[in-house]
Amino acid sequence: MSGVKQLTVSADEGEQRLDRWFKRRFPQVTQGAIEKMCRTGQVRVDGARARASDRVTPGQVIRVPPLPDAPAPVREDLGGISPADARMIQAAVLWKDEHIIVLNKPPGLPSQGGSGQGNRHVDGLTEALKFGYKDRPKLVHRLDKDTSGVLLLARTDRVARALSEALRHRAARKIYWALVAGVPNPRQGSIKYGLVKAPGHGRGGEGEKMLCIHPAKMADHPDAKRAHTDYFTLWFLGTRLSWMALEPVTGRTHQLRAHMAEIGHPILGDGKYGSMQSENQGDGWGAGIGGEVSRKLHLHARQITLEHPITKAVMTWVAPLPEHMARTWKMLDWKEDDVPADPFEAIR
Repeated sequence: MSGVKQLTVSADEGEQRLDRWFKRRFPQVTQGAIEKMCRTGQVRVDGARARASDRVTPGQVIRVPPLPDAPAPVREDLGGISPADARMIQAAVLWKDEHIIVLNKPPGLPSQGGSGQGNRHVDGLTEALKFGYKDRPKLVHRLDKDTSGVLLLARTDRVARALSEALRHRAARKIYWALVAGVPNPRQGSIKYGLVKAPGHGRGGEGEKMLCIHPAKMADHPDAKRAHTDYFTLWFLGTRLSWMALEPVTGRTHQLRAHMAEIGHPILGDGKYGSMQSENQGDGWGAGIGGEVSRKLHLHARQITLEHPITKAVMTWVAPLPEHMARTWKMLDWKEDDVPADPFEAIR
């Protein structure tokens, strides 16, 4: 696309965030590019500077600077990946350079493959993320299938090792957002229960669950691994629901889900751990909420901060909420910009 354009928000586009309006009109533009154009004043709403998270309404005029052309259509034979899946995974890119690719992983898409999944997982779709480079990017860490948010991939083995070391030695900081039942007391704190795999492989998935072990009893469970989660209550609705920021100081399987369930505040939509506690503060797990809120996991890897392994710049990548969580936040009249980006910073 060449030249500056003045585009009017149409009536059928309704009220929505500026970045989402932009992505619908120009799907080839990444989230990072939209935010940069807003910061530098290239994108304006009714002549005024605007943030990517600002809401636009029908009738407003948006200044759109010259944009890159849409990518060429995806080849049908792209490593066995369907054109629709290739477009989906490319649209999930938040940021990329010659060393790193950052995705906003959609919920429901596994990080890696399992039985019967074919190549429809992030690792199996990386052929569509080469963007002209010779090698496929490599997963550096994983998110659970139903957890959305920031996921890092490295273009080379060297960068993959550096990022893995940063994650392993806690040089990277990860903050998740979750919607949980009840309101934790105290409102901020730490959870330090160890985690051990549950025995058995029953129909209920017992073998895939993690059991919490009290720190004082860790010696009785030699297979248990120490786990540490910091939490901060960002907002709450009466005694029923809380918007939580969660920081996994360690990175164990299902750590956040198991820890929140263990203290009586399971994450909404978590069918695996939501039933671990039959009682919790508030009106019961998911009580009176129903519908999609109770069916879909409300856990999102909101942001990662780390030192770029090559440029050494400290970088933070932020992933917008997935659609089902965005709808819940709208229903509860919660807005992403109403809370601090890093609520743990002040207490460190």
